[in-house]
Amino acid sequence: MIVALIAACEIGFWVLLAAGLAFRYLLRMPRTGLALLLCEPLLEVVLLVVTALDLRNGAEPNWTHGLAALYIGYTVGHGHRTVKWLDGHAAHRLGGAPRPPGPPRYGTARARHETRIWLGTLAGAAVATLLLQLAIRYVGDPGRVTSLEAWRFTAWRITGIHGLVALAYWIWPKKAPAGGPTAGDAGRERAVR
Repeated sequence: MIVALIAACEIGFWVLLAAGLAFRYLLRMPRTGLALLLCEPLLEVVLLVVTALDLRNGAEPNWTHGLAALYIGYTVGHGHRTVKWLDGHAAHRLGGAPRPPGPPRYGTARARHETRIWLGTLAGAAVATLLLQLAIRYVGDPGRVTSLEAWRFTAWRITGIHGLVALAYWIWPKKAPAGGPTAGDAGRERAVR
């Protein structure tokens, strides 16, 4: 049941996002579009409540409960950035706004950009760990919570790997081509600062 709910929340996220952007830019109803976009966190609240109720009703804690915690953590850490990125592209394609700047491609600006994305992963892992810890305390039986404890390790392993990737941009920054960065790259560099 939890896996189906996670899938429904993911589908709901994209449906609400598409509807919100359509109302904002195609139907020229920005308030309705914003209201739809602001409903997206309710999906995670529903998932959290159903997962807690499932555990309270005596369900054996398993990988589905851990996956739900990771899903909620990922949404907290990266959901806003995803919506903002898609909103910028929808405003450009459908609303006549200028093209949003892409991420910087070279040097320390790129390293800063990758670090900000990693901070989202770090926040997601912290939220997932908090939810998993609450679930472990809620169940209260150390013999039944090993799968939840394993998901804590998974969250931090993902964060560590992503952190190493972000760190690599600082240690080995990508250099601009010999002719120097193009005008688009310079604009991206300014937009990041």
